[in-house]
Amino acid sequence: MSLQGKVAIVTGGNSGIGEAIVIGLARAGANVVIDYVSHPEATEALERQITASGGRAIGVAADVSQLADLQNLVNHAVSAFGRLDIMVNNAGVETRTSILDTSEADYEKVLRINLKSAFFGTQFAAKQMIAQGGGGRIINVSSVHEDWPMPGNTAYCLSKGGMRMLTRTAGVELAPHGVLVVGVAPGAVATPINLQTMKDPALLARLNAAIPLGRMAKPEEIASVVTFLAGDGASYLTATTVIADGGMMQQSSGL
Repeated sequence: MSLQGKVAIVTGGNSGIGEAIVIGLARAGANVVIDYVSHPEATEALERQITASGGRAIGVAADVSQLADLQNLVNHAVSAFGRLDIMVNNAGVETRTSILDTSEADYEKVLRINLKSAFFGTQFAAKQMIAQGGGGRIINVSSVHEDWPMPGNTAYCLSKGGMRMLTRTAGVELAPHGVLVVGVAPGAVATPINLQTMKDPALLARLNAAIPLGRMAKPEEIASVVTFLAGDGASYLTATTVIADGGMMQQSSGL
């Protein structure tokens, strides 16, 4: 699959799933804008890795919960590479709090970073894609929890449920412009957000037992789905979500 000459933005792009997506898109030939809010040294190392492999990438510090910073990401993509073809709304946080103990600050933080950024990231990217012509791809990295409750993580589930309907509604609205909007819903992935579980053998064994494939996903496996969705092979997919969970949502203990 070739994305040669395409230009992509990946929010939350210097760690975890985002880092894997940046590498995957660059390997397929895309020029990539790496959004980050912390650890500039990790972004610089990622830029060097991609450049050494013959690719092109630039890091841009941007708080995606701020509209000016989101627009700045689009502006950087256009000024550095001439256009924008692929927008990956990947940035996300969680507070692991329930409906009874989620504070207003917790709620606002999760909804700003997860949902507000995806909404306006989609809007700003779509406006640029329409203005330049040729359509584009917007890929929202959601979670199985856009549809599957996770007690004790209510604000996160709410934000991902919002991303589900953003993907569906924006996908319908933008289809006449050739801008395709698709979600990717990972299950459990071996990233820093799940470090506490991975460090506890009992918790990890219980999690793996709940996954039909018997293990967490590698970040690269989620990145390969995103890379596919950015390419020609996904030209008839929009307003829907691809679930990549190792069968977790279909697991049953039997009757």
